[in-house]
Formats: sequence, C-alpha cells, structure tokens
Amino acid sequence: MALTRSQKAEAVVRPVQTVGEDDMLEQTLRPRTLEEYVGQAKIKEHLLVYIEAASKRKESLGHTLLHGPPGLGKTTLAHIMAKEMGTHLRITSGPAIEKPGDLASLLTNIEQGDVLFIDEIHRLRPAIEEVLYSAMEDFAIDLVIGKGPTARSMRLDLQPFTLVGATTKAGSMSAPLRDRFVHSFKLSFYSPEEMERIIERSAEIFHVQLADRVAEHLAGCCRATPRIANRLVRAVRDFAQVQNEHIISHDRTLETLLSLGIDERGLDPTDREILQSLVEKFGGGPVGLSTLATTIAEEEETLEDVYEPYLIQQGYLQRTSKGRMATPLTYDALGLQLPDQLQTLFS
Repeated sequence: MALTRSQKAEAVVRPVQTVGEDDMLEQTLRPRTLEEYVGQAKIKEHLLVYIEAASKRKESLGHTLLHGPPGLGKTTLAHIMAKEMGTHLRITSGPAIEKPGDLASLLTNIEQGDVLFIDEIHRLRPAIEEVLYSAMEDFAIDLVIGKGPTARSMRLDLQPFTLVGATTKAGSMSAPLRDRFVHSFKLSFYSPEEMERIIERSAEIFHVQLADRVAEHLAGCCRATPRIANRLVRAVRDFAQVQNEHIISHDRTLETLLSLGIDERGLDPTDREILQSLVEKFGGGPVGLSTLATTIAEEEETLEDVYEPYLIQQGYLQRTSKGRMATPLTYDALGLQLPDQLQTLFS
C-alpha cells in the first residue's frame, strides 16, 4: 500500500519526545542545557550569544555544522540547541534520505523554528544536496513533477528552520554545502578535569558512589571521550553490583579495566595491537595505512577514523607523508627501549 507524505516523513525522521524519568538511560545521561554541558567552553560561549540574539529577533537559529571525532557530544548539542530555542528537534541521518522526495516530505512537515538534525551529513547524495541548498538559503524547495514533455517545476515554500549537521569527516562534505552553514564548530577532545566532572555526573545519575580517586583514574582511561567514559562507568557499576559492593572502590575499578583490556593510559587491546604491529613488524615505521590495517585485520576507515585521532592527539602515533611512524611515547607505552636510531631522530 502506498505511503502518504506524512507517513514517508515519519519513516525518515524521528521526532524527539519529552524525556521522562522512566525513559532510556542513554537519554537521561544527556545534558539538557548548556549550563549542564561540560567542556567545549568556546562553543558554549558562542552558542549562548547566537541563541540569545536569535531569540530576541524571534528568528530561527542560523544553520550550524558540528564536526569532530565520534562520541564528543554533537548529537547532545543538537538536543540542547532545540531546547534552548524552545522548539522541536527532528533527527535523521544522511544515508536515511534516499531521494529528493524523502527530503521534501521531511522539510514540508517541519514547523517554524524547528531544528532538523542530520547526522553523518557528509553521506548525503549529490541529488539531495541540490535540493537542500535552496531549503537552507531561501526556505523553499524546487521539485520536478512528472517526466518527459509533461514535466514541470514546482516550488514549495517552507517554514524557517535550523539545520544542524554533524559529521566526523568535514573534509568529505562538498564545499557548496559546507559553505552554506552560518556557524561551524569543531568539537575537541576533553581535558582530564572535564572528563572527571562528566564521570561524577554520570555516576550520580546511575545512583552509584565512587571512592576517592576512582573518577580521576577513569578520566585517564576513557580516551578523552564522554561516550567511552559513560561506558566505563556502566561497566564498573555492573562489576561492583555483582559483588554486592555499594561503593565502587579503586581496586574494583582496576580489576574491571583489566578485565576489559584497558590500561592506565586508556589504551584498549586494538590500540596496543596497532602500536605493537608498528614497532615489532615494521621497526617503528613509516608504514602505509592500508598495510597497517591489513596487519591487524581492521578496516582502513575504522583505523583512520576511530583509533588514529586519539593516538595521534596523545602523541603515540605520527602521521607523515611516507606513512605512520612510532614515537618515543609508543615505546614507553609498550615498555620497550627506544632504538638508537630513533633516539637520534627525536632528539
């Protein structure tokens, strides 16, 4: 049976419902306001200005692009932007919008001032982007009805809205689409102090009590990423609960992390496998991405997008024109002696 326009829109976009106490825990972990949001101080400062200015003018917020590594809070910021503006948030993703008609159904069902969040926006098809250009600039879309000699163009006016795009690959977006965003923010990795505050907040929401130094230790093991921090808090809570411990001790935390294969530097088994392969099989490099990915039986994109950003940011990996290279910190993390030739190179 054919779907109506409204039903098609519902299939592509998922409106955000009011979060209650009995809703999923993942929703409750999200900060609700910019005041609750920890970290990204400069982004918060700018957003407060833009939101207040748009509210005073009674206009929709300017289209905003959020980019950076996964797990840093891009979706959470979209939720907050909609709440701070007092509007509804609608969520979809680039791959979910398969044809221009899907986008048209989605946009024509948006109310004035709503926030449309498109995750993985770099994966939008070119034909979809063409329709999106006029929607972003003129709040209208041009559609071609029919085929052949009887085809005609029809222009649909839209309610003013805010598009929030999120991507881990801003460079993969087409320049015309990227340039149409009024605001562009790059989310950075969090500091240990910020991670500690995030962990303490999550523990409070989970109704678990952390012993001294537990939050500090976990903050150093979560790759400076809130999503991973919340995952570790869940893990230590579960391990402690099985042992009927009401307060999560430092020893229980160490035991849990050891069981998960996470060391005190926050390196997981895949991280160490990457570094060990680089040092033991390729003499510290340089080695190409495809060769390194094949060695550890991992996809190139996964290696480049998931693991490398943190390893490079923390100084465990160096990316050169000839390939990936180990650093003195690599050998230190693996408990190995730095070769003489590398001592000369890095001295």
